[in-house]
Amino acid sequence: MQPSKKILVGMSGGVDSSVAAALLVEQGYEVTGGFIKNWSDTKDLWTGECEWRGERRDALRVAARLNIPLLTFDFEKEYRERVLDRMFREYESGITPNPDVLCNQEIKFGLFFEAAMKLGFDGIATGHYARLRNDEDGTAHLLKAIDPEKDQSYFLHRVSQEALSKSLFPIGDFPKDEVRAMAESRALPVANKADSQGICFIGKIDFKDFLRKKIPSQPGDIVNPEGEIIGKHDGLDGYTIGQRHGIKVSKEGKAWYVAGKDLAKNRLIVVNDREHSMLYRSELDLRNVHWIAGVPANPEIEVAVRYHAETVPGALDGSHIKLHCPVWAPAPGQSAVLYQGDECLGGGFLAEDGLDSPPTL
Repeated sequence: MQPSKKILVGMSGGVDSSVAAALLVEQGYEVTGGFIKNWSDTKDLWTGECEWRGERRDALRVAARLNIPLLTFDFEKEYRERVLDRMFREYESGITPNPDVLCNQEIKFGLFFEAAMKLGFDGIATGHYARLRNDEDGTAHLLKAIDPEKDQSYFLHRVSQEALSKSLFPIGDFPKDEVRAMAESRALPVANKADSQGICFIGKIDFKDFLRKKIPSQPGDIVNPEGEIIGKHDGLDGYTIGQRHGIKVSKEGKAWYVAGKDLAKNRLIVVNDREHSMLYRSELDLRNVHWIAGVPANPEIEVAVRYHAETVPGALDGSHIKLHCPVWAPAPGQSAVLYQGDECLGGGFLAEDGLDSPPTL
């Protein structure tokens, strides 16, 4: 995308999106900031405490520093319907969704992108750590960021080709410490602001307590692989495969890991060895696979089954992956993101019946 184009930059009030906007201004783009309100801090059944007003004030301060306008987009209703309601349904069914993936697909590169097009912008930009390569025909390819510790391509794997082909990721070529230095050298008001942590809408309460606002507790037994009852859980929705903390068992002195969920008997299955065979899978099945630039001609891929997980090589056959070495603790509902080198090809959700079937005892 060439300078002089009109770009709507998603500005959250954080350092990364602020530097993204600053760089585009310096490169000659006609920049407008866009603040997205997904969640209010009005306390209700959901008990949200996302301080969006403070974040918007920070975005306004940065926009004033850059001498650009800031628009506000209220997508709270759609966020609840498209992201949160789905998240609760999937947790209640015993799987582990990823709301950040859904938010990018449905909101930032969905509704926000659509609004930008309707308002006459040529494209959008965000502060994500990722890169793009565009073919001569305009096809966009999603690449990992330069900084492997901050790379966010995992969360962007379901973004549409239409949106990516009209998107910019200005900070994807820089390490985080350099981005922070850029903010300081430009005297941006948020230069020393701490990075946001976790999921905004949860606020200051425990995530399991947050789930309980919509999903009633359904207590059951915690069992080892032999079927021996060694503890109690307060609902399978509060646990994910590979989880270590928060497991209350009668046998002390050992680290226990969630290895499976027996949904029929409402049992949580745990093992006391991180290298236990129940935690590994050699084959994966995906559902709702999304390809960014088409199905790859080469079936040899690498797959990441969680954010920041090391990729594992495998061979792709439709929506089935046969791994060349076992992967640790893939969780049904989570995203399996596929790569070839630095390019993110797309991905799908780990199918419940594609992990050697959920264990039963």
